[in-house]
Amino acid sequence: MNKRTLGTGGPRVSALGLGCMGMSEFYGPADEKESIAVIHRALDLGITFLDTADMYGSGHNEELVGRAIKGRRDEVVLATKFGIRREGGTRTVENSPEYIRAACDASLRRLGVDHIDLYYMHRRNPQVPVEESVGAMAELVEQGKVRHLGLSEVSAATLRAAAAVHPIAALQSEYSLFTRGLEAEILPAARELGTALVAYSPISRGLLTGALPATDELAPDDFRRTFPRMSGENAERNARLVAEVGRIAEAAGVTVAQLALAWVLAQGEDVVPIPGTKRLKYLEENAAAADITLTAGQLAELAAAVPADAVAGQRYPSMAEVER
Repeated sequence: MNKRTLGTGGPRVSALGLGCMGMSEFYGPADEKESIAVIHRALDLGITFLDTADMYGSGHNEELVGRAIKGRRDEVVLATKFGIRREGGTRTVENSPEYIRAACDASLRRLGVDHIDLYYMHRRNPQVPVEESVGAMAELVEQGKVRHLGLSEVSAATLRAAAAVHPIAALQSEYSLFTRGLEAEILPAARELGTALVAYSPISRGLLTGALPATDELAPDDFRRTFPRMSGENAERNARLVAEVGRIAEAAGVTVAQLALAWVLAQGEDVVPIPGTKRLKYLEENAAAADITLTAGQLAELAAAVPADAVAGQRYPSMAEVER
């Protein structure tokens, strides 16, 4: 597995990471034994960049990842996040320095480690100046609890304000052939600041597999049931785009998901996709995408098949917590 560097002076990570969220919730039932096997197999394949967050499974995901990497900590670049607070049925965004300090200590305990390699602010609460939040995060670096800092789903202006306080190694945002909104302002700002892009949902939450079931066939607790891109006329329009991508993938002798991942990898050495999976067969398929080099002709075909504004529907039911 090739390596890429997160930011200026940031950690070296596998060119392809592993998103662990679905091992705990959001995408229907998961098998914990298989999830741990997926993490072990990822490490064997050289996928050493693991992504979790304290809100995934309300702490369960960090605990699972911690158990999986026990005895193999030195192989892993470990990323987790704070900022989305879940209590009962309510969800709030908390960025206060006091909360950040407490959240970091709690994550360290659940993960069973003495430091976090990359610590992200998961979402931004605009009522708390980002300079205060990043200042508290920088203190964690000084204390040795955290090695590098990241932000998730923030605007170009927020990223610049944060970077003025402390280097930001990575910006984690949704980015795929189907999600291109950050190309106008956010990605150029990240590159200006020497911040890498960690691309989550690089297969567009399963849309870019060509095999995602209809919304009403998903598990009852699968949160994609609420996503605008996967319902009604939007789903029909987007299925036609997937079919076009599938045609290009077939000609290339790869799967639709592999082509989608290869496209993200081709967007620059400062872009690291972190496809999530809880199944060994999909892990193996995703890992193989790291060996695919797209030609200029294939990239041009994809650009023509899926223009940046072609996908129908917003990516979330509510966009209130993104790009602040």
